[in-house]
Amino acid sequence: MTRKPSVQLYSVRDHMNDREATLKRLADIGFTAVEPYDPTTDPAGFRALADDLGLTVSGAHAGALLREPDPAPVFEAVATLGTDLPILPGGIPEEDFKTHDGLKHVADRLNALAAKAAETGLRFGYHNHYWEFEPVLDGRHALEILADLVDPAVVFEIDTYWSSVGGADTPAVLERLGERVVALHVKDGPVVKGEPNVAVGTGAMPIPAVLAAAPADAWRVIEFDEAATDIFEALAASLAYVNGLEAA
Repeated sequence: MTRKPSVQLYSVRDHMNDREATLKRLADIGFTAVEPYDPTTDPAGFRALADDLGLTVSGAHAGALLREPDPAPVFEAVATLGTDLPILPGGIPEEDFKTHDGLKHVADRLNALAAKAAETGLRFGYHNHYWEFEPVLDGRHALEILADLVDPAVVFEIDTYWSSVGGADTPAVLERLGERVVALHVKDGPVVKGEPNVAVGTGAMPIPAVLAAAPADAWRVIEFDEAATDIFEALAASLAYVNGLEAA
């Protein structure tokens, strides 16, 4: 059964100074799950508020995993949120994705974090931008080579917009990665760098094909890096569109 869509809270970062009002507005729109981007800031308070609003935490972006010398407190915060899925949303030098040696170095870093996550009963995921797909080595996108180099315990949240910006046939990539994909970022726009996102279903992304190619139980996380219109209106329209496709 396909999961109900989640929303990456980075989309509403400009409104998170009033966390309670913003999460309530998202719940009122119809979201039943959220993906935080700052799990170490008051995780217990966030969990209590989410529970009160009936919101599940689908996963958490945890850039602090690379910034902190000990990832254990970050993993603890993620677990406190009520999810088993910490996701590294970047922070590794783009240059490392351009060579085989660089990719081996990336794999070593991700494997080490995955091992630490497993010690606390968590899965560890990696989230892409365009630079993990733009390099093509021996006919394959760098991220797909990376998927072969990392431990099978490492899972992926494929940002379907950024993979397309990076030149990938995203539905084909999702089919090749298969069950390694436990979440995907669903967003739309002109599929070029530097332009704002638009409501899902109104841009150039092949959203029906993307969703059809993803595992049914992978989280569909709607996100806007930048919005071309009112963010809450765009999120409401995106949620309605995705729900309509999934129900068809």
